[in-house]
Order: sequence, then C-alpha cells, then structure tokens
Amino acid sequence: MSNQNNNYDENNQQVDIGAILRKGREILLQGFNWESHKHNWWRNLEQKVPDLAKSGFTSVWLPPATHSFSPEGYLPQNLNDLNSSYGSEHLLKQLLQKMKQYKVRAMADIVINHRVGTSKGHNGMYNRYDGIPLSWDERAVTSCTGGLGSKSTGDNFNGVPNIDHSQHFVRNDLIKWMQWLRSVGFQDFRFDFARGYSPKYVKEYIEGAKPLFSVGEYWDSCNYHGHELDYNQDSHRQRIINWIDGTGQLSATFDFTTKGILQEAVKGQFWRLRDAQGKPPGVMGWWPSRAVTFLDNHDTGSTQAHWPFPRNNVMEGYAYILTHPGIPAVFYDHFYDWGNSTHDKIVKLIDIRKSQDIHSRSSIQILEAQPNLYSAMIGEKLCMKIGDGSWCPSGREWTLATSGHQYAVWQK
Repeated sequence: MSNQNNNYDENNQQVDIGAILRKGREILLQGFNWESHKHNWWRNLEQKVPDLAKSGFTSVWLPPATHSFSPEGYLPQNLNDLNSSYGSEHLLKQLLQKMKQYKVRAMADIVINHRVGTSKGHNGMYNRYDGIPLSWDERAVTSCTGGLGSKSTGDNFNGVPNIDHSQHFVRNDLIKWMQWLRSVGFQDFRFDFARGYSPKYVKEYIEGAKPLFSVGEYWDSCNYHGHELDYNQDSHRQRIINWIDGTGQLSATFDFTTKGILQEAVKGQFWRLRDAQGKPPGVMGWWPSRAVTFLDNHDTGSTQAHWPFPRNNVMEGYAYILTHPGIPAVFYDHFYDWGNSTHDKIVKLIDIRKSQDIHSRSSIQILEAQPNLYSAMIGEKLCMKIGDGSWCPSGREWTLATSGHQYAVWQK
C-alpha cells in the first residue's frame, strides 16, 4: 500500500481532482475489446503507446487488471493480484511505466459492484472472502444476493455476490485498494456497473483515492415506443445527470443518450440531433463537461455487439463526437482493427479538435437538422456537416479541413 499522503500524487504534487474536468481537453481511448484477453494484451498495448501519444490521446482505459473468474476481468475475486489474462503484473507495470514516459494517463477499470467469494458461509453460498487480501465475511455481501449485509443501494448484478457499500469496513478497504492502484501507476478511474450502488459512495472513493479523472458507466435503456426510439430522451439523460450530481459532480459519465440518438440519426433521421430547445439531445446538451461521448465499447460493439453503432456510418459518428463539446472517447476496434485509413481519419479529426481548441464546454450552434443533413458551428472556429445532404458554411474565411464519406469539417 502507498503510505504517501493521498492529497499528493507519486511526484508529491498536490492533486486537484477537478482540474482535468475544468480544462475539458481530454480525448480518451478505450484500449481493449471483448476478445483482448486472448492476445497478450499488456505487451500489445505497450508497443502502441508511442502512437497513442502522437495521436493525441490523453488517457487510455485499460481492461480490469486484477485476478478474475472470467478472462475478460468482470468477475473479480482477489483484487490485489495484478496477474490477469491480459498479462502478468510485471508486464502491466512495464506498460504503465511506458505510458507515464509518454504522458498518456492509464485509466483503471474499477469493478466493485460484485465479487466472487472464496468460501461458503451463510446459507451455504460462496459469500465469504477467506484466505485473500480484503478478507471479508458475509456482512460484505448484500442481503438481496445471499449475504448478511444491508439491501443493495442500487440494481443487482445477478448471479454473483454484490458488495454492500453501506458497510464502513468495506468502503475503508476499497479506498485503500484504490489508493494502492494509484501508487501502482493508474491515474484515472472508470467505474463499472455504476447503477449497482449509490453514487454517494463513488464520491467517497474519488475523494479518498484522488484519481485525476473519473467516468461512470451508468447504462440504462433509452426510451422506446415499440421498436422506435422516442425523439424526446430528456428523462433518460436526466437519470444520468442525477447520478453525476450524486457523485458530488466529481465524476463524468458515458453519454449513453447521445450514443442511442446518434446511431439512429445516421440512418437518415438527423432531425434527432437537435432537441426541442435547439441543443444537442444527449447529456452533452445539458452538461457537456461531464459527458464522455462514444460510439461503441466492449459491450455494445466488439464480438458481444449488444447495441452496435451502424458499421457504415462510424466515421460520421466520429465527425460528430470529435468536433462537438463533451469528452470524446474512441473505441480500440475502430482505431486499430479497421485499417490504417480509418485510424488516420480519426487522427485527422483529433488534430483539428486540438488545433481549433475545441473542448468539453465549447459553444455550439446547430444550423441544420433535417432527415439527410446535420450541420453545426462549434466554438466559432469550426463548422461541420454529416449526412448526404449538401451544405457548406458561407463566407470566404472557411476552408475545408477534412472530409470523407458523408462528413466534412471546415475551419477558419
């Protein structure tokens, strides 16, 4: 465990948790997919660190790095064992060292809603954690998932003992564990299955472990009428915003509302991209400095494909999130598995975002939102359009910065 004062980072610099959020110039990469555990992952990523830095990513979300019952890492047991199917502790530390060298932050996947037990306890269930660090008894498991703890403060993740975060000893141990992850070299946190426990505990964990940037996975279903996505998703984004508020506004969140709307919009329903108030219709439209926008992740895309973005419209999607307010996140598969051409087109959009200083709070004026065309001006210095409708900004001061299949971006 790190014995340093946890108000300071490993270089003894005072940590200001809000500084990264206030600057709003983050660009994230999800650095894995559902199959990554089969491919010597820490070594693979280590080779890509120079390219990640050169491409402009500030933080890379790594898969769960601790011992897990499932190779993907989402059924943790011994949280202090950093040997996983992604590689050994030694290789992980080598990767973290290389990322530090290139000034790309490492984001830890914090899977603390549930934990697989080591031995049988109450009711003959595996709800004790004997013989490993964080050795808890049945009080650490919620009563709704077979333990002797309190009822869950969120939704249940079925089939595994869910951790009771209302227990002081549990929170105390988890904070020490997260401080240890920080000392190992993780600087940012991603909270898995954030619907499973109260956001007030996330606030406590962030204050205790001082990650530089945090994002929560608060994923629930968008509003549908039959199979048709509703135009108005205000109640959906409000639920996500309530979660951010519950963390004391310390954590950002994945903008599932924007994903749900954008992937319908690109099918020729671009009118969806302007809400009734004339703003972007996702969390980005209400609280852009806390909205991590994305097209796909290891659950929605990859080989699981629970809710995939339309394959032929992925570059239109990136043209939207990489030019707009919010905090954009790029998916590993699109960046590295779809060939050099897609990689370079995404890098070009990141370059333009940086050169025009577009950030999470940049102003936005939506100019067109028709069935086949969406266009907007962001931060006064950038215009963009997606869709097959023809459009370009008026005035000689605009020059075309990049374009591709059904998207174009101009700059002053």
